[in-house]
Amino acid sequence: MGIYEKYILPRFLNCACSSKQITHQRKKVTPLAEGKILEVGIGSGLNLPFYNKSKITELWGIDPSKELNIMAKNVAKREELNVNFITSSAEEIPLPDNYFDTVLITYTMCTIPEVIKANNEIRRVLKSDGKLIFCEHGLSPDQNIKKWQNRINKFWSKIAGGCNINRNIPELIKKSGFRVVEIEEMYIPKTPKIAGYNYWGYAISN
Repeated sequence: MGIYEKYILPRFLNCACSSKQITHQRKKVTPLAEGKILEVGIGSGLNLPFYNKSKITELWGIDPSKELNIMAKNVAKREELNVNFITSSAEEIPLPDNYFDTVLITYTMCTIPEVIKANNEIRRVLKSDGKLIFCEHGLSPDQNIKKWQNRINKFWSKIAGGCNINRNIPELIKKSGFRVVEIEEMYIPKTPKIAGYNYWGYAISN
């Protein structure tokens, strides 16, 4: 791991993902999580302040970045949340089948290298009646914006830690064996359209 990935990128991601507009989106979905919860891509812990503590029986967080996990642990301590942290990729979740009531994933499907594999793992650890709650940015429905997303994605991905701005989030969820029950979508205000088209809602296993 180079200096950029170890020291600069984690702070860049924390800053980029904590804008006022993105924080507003986090506040919409995080309080919906309940029971035994797994947060995939917990990162620096930006969702932790918005959990409804009265709904939590167990809280786990998984992320491959040791540096971001350190930041998240500090947030958890400040928020007085007992979080079980796992430093691992989402493609192989080291947890049992049918365990969680809720999996929360926000601004993470854009970055996971093998996202279908990761979503299949999420479905495995979810209970049969469990919910996948998501909030992600991705492919715009507007053809002109979509063209620009596809043009610059390879450059964007290199500077943004593997983030892809042109992933079709609903399709990725459906291809992983989920049924999207509720979904909303829009451009986030005051955000460049190439990176600001958001999808959020929840899905259940087919």
